[in-house]
Amino acid sequence: MSEYRGYHGRALQFLKENNISVGDTVTITTDSEHIATIMPRYEHSDDLHIVVKLKSGYNVGLELDKIKKIKFVSSTPAAMVEQSSPQQDPSLPKILLLSTGGTIASRVDYRTGSVTPALSAQELNASVPELSSIANIDAEVLFSEYSENITPEHWIKTACKLDSYADSEYAGIIVAHGTDTMQYTAAFLSFSLAGFPKPIVLVGSQRSSDRPSSDAALNLIAAARFIAQLRTPGVFVAMHNSLSDDDVACHLGTRVRKNHTSRRDAFETVGAPPAFIVTQSDIISNLKSPYFAKNKYTPKITVDTSVVLVKYHPGYEPQNLDYTIERGCKAIIFEGTGLGHVGKSMYEIVRKARQKEIFVGMTSQCIDGRVNMAVYESGRDLLNIGIVPLADMLPEVALVKAMWAAGQGSIKEIMTRKIASEFTE
Repeated sequence: MSEYRGYHGRALQFLKENNISVGDTVTITTDSEHIATIMPRYEHSDDLHIVVKLKSGYNVGLELDKIKKIKFVSSTPAAMVEQSSPQQDPSLPKILLLSTGGTIASRVDYRTGSVTPALSAQELNASVPELSSIANIDAEVLFSEYSENITPEHWIKTACKLDSYADSEYAGIIVAHGTDTMQYTAAFLSFSLAGFPKPIVLVGSQRSSDRPSSDAALNLIAAARFIAQLRTPGVFVAMHNSLSDDDVACHLGTRVRKNHTSRRDAFETVGAPPAFIVTQSDIISNLKSPYFAKNKYTPKITVDTSVVLVKYHPGYEPQNLDYTIERGCKAIIFEGTGLGHVGKSMYEIVRKARQKEIFVGMTSQCIDGRVNMAVYESGRDLLNIGIVPLADMLPEVALVKAMWAAGQGSIKEIMTRKIASEFTE
């Protein structure tokens, strides 16, 4: 039953005995007294706790045996806030928001206190009213997935949908996406839609909109401002630039990496400043050259997942790659040590891969810097065997690019050619 969603056993009995349901506001006493809202629980949770949302916006679990008193205060109606359609301003540009999941375009359900997707223009207007003064926003649900569930099939679907809007009246497109795999999606879109005539901005949120420290609204507003004011073609990731709410960074889709699990400024451009900084009053460009070459837009929306990313480490067993080679792998990307090395125990398996015409590329485990396999004898040996150095391409980007290249057939030629700023000068 929805009024007890996720509760069972002792916890469910406790709520029923006190005539309390999910979404109710209560006064609850443990070591101290709080006014809180009863929250739903994950269906596989234990039955020894209830979860409440405090006035601070944070959710906490309370052990039943430590609750001294609980008293019903009120039950909040489901539609506490009337949602109105934003007024269309013909002087403002149009922006499309495609939702793939995540919490970036979410709102609080005022009955349960939980976060739900804000997917219509009315819901967006209610949750982020500032958008209506920047652009006329249309919203569309592409799919709703946690980002760890995003697959290359989702990349293809997203790219095809974006391609269908290449000649539309939209000034640009925002893609709402979970943060955990956003850099992979950004890389794929950068390659498959190279030359796309409008800005594509992936936006995520490290903290959901029910938390006081949420970054959702500011990231979304900054993405809309970036599109509306600059209209710079390319694929970007817009996320907080610092722990404060001062500015948002727009990173190139092939140079960005999530470098922290939970900080609001988790995303960073590797080896350079972010391409753009959106401040409260201005947009600062750090680009020294155009992001995309001004070629005719010719999308190549292909993918072949017969590619592996191998993080080399001391003690790595070369035979681990035997199955990969025998099953018809088309490319192996090494995340090697330092300037681009793997131990000599790997030489024979690399020779075997090359004999089967499998592309073998080398990136570095180091966060910054570039591969240079000509410095040491071991690197020169690997070059002689046939490993291709990939300069300062990020390992995850190299993986995605190899999947994209494998879908077209000419892997080495594509992997060594600059497509979308995956290499830096």
